Amino acid sequence: MLADAGLTEADLLNTPDLPYDEVERDTWVAAGRSARSLAQNCSGKHAAMLATCRVNGWDTATYLDPQHPLQRAMVATLEDLAGEPVAATAVDGCGAPVMAVSLGGLSRAFGRVASAADGTPEAEVAAAMRAHPELVGGTRRDVTALMRGTDGLVAKDGAESVYAVGLADGRGLALKVADGGQRARPVVLAAVLRRLGVASDAYGRLEDAPVLGHGDPVGAVVAVGLDAGTAG
Repeated sequence: MLADAGLTEADLLNTPDLPYDEVERDTWVAAGRSARSLAQNCSGKHAAMLATCRVNGWDTATYLDPQHPLQRAMVATLEDLAGEPVAATAVDGCGAPVMAVSLGGLSRAFGRVASAADGTPEAEVAAAMRAHPELVGGTRRDVTALMRGTDGLVAKDGAESVYAVGLADGRGLALKVADGGQRARPVVLAAVLRRLGVASDAYGRLEDAPVLGHGDPVGAVVAVGLDAGTAG
C-alpha cells in the first residue's frame, strides 16, 4: 500500500509495536526483530490514510492532526454514515484521532456499508472486506472467521471490547463489553446474531471460550438471557 502511493515505512506515524497475532509475534521476537510501525496492528489504516493524502495532494507529515483535511473528511464521512455528530475526538493507541459515536450510530454505519448500492464507495469497501477478511482482522481472529462464515456480513472488532456488524439487508449491530475485557465479546455477539436469525458457519469459533485452570478447561464463558426464547 505504501509503495503504491510512493511512500515508505518512514512516513508512518503510528506507534511502533510488535505484531498483534501471538504466533506472528513469537516468530518476530525469535527472529530478533524489534517493535516497528509497520508491524503495529493499525499500520494498514495509517497506510490508507497516507495514500488518501497522496491522492488528494494533502500534506503527509501532519496527517494525524485533527484539523488536517484528511481527518476532517473522516469526521464528515463517519457522521454521514452514523447519522449523528461525532461527540468527541481523542487519541487512539496508535496515535490517530479516534472519533466517538454512540453504539446506535456505529450499528447504523455498519448496516449502511453492508447494504450500500452497487457503485458507491461504501459498496466497494464492503466488497473488499468480504473478499479479503484476513486483511481486516488477520488470519486467526474471530472477526475473520465471522466474515468468512456468514453470507453478506461485514464486521470489525475493536479496542476495549467493541464489536460492530453490518448485514446485507441493512441491519447493523454494535456491542461494547463494559470492562473492556475481550473474552466475552465474540460469545455475546454470537448470541445476538443467533437471536436475529442470522445463519453462520462461524458460531462454533465465536462461542469457543473455555476458562482454563492449569491448562485444562474448568468452565466456559457463555451468554445468558440472549437465547431466542427470551425477551430482549
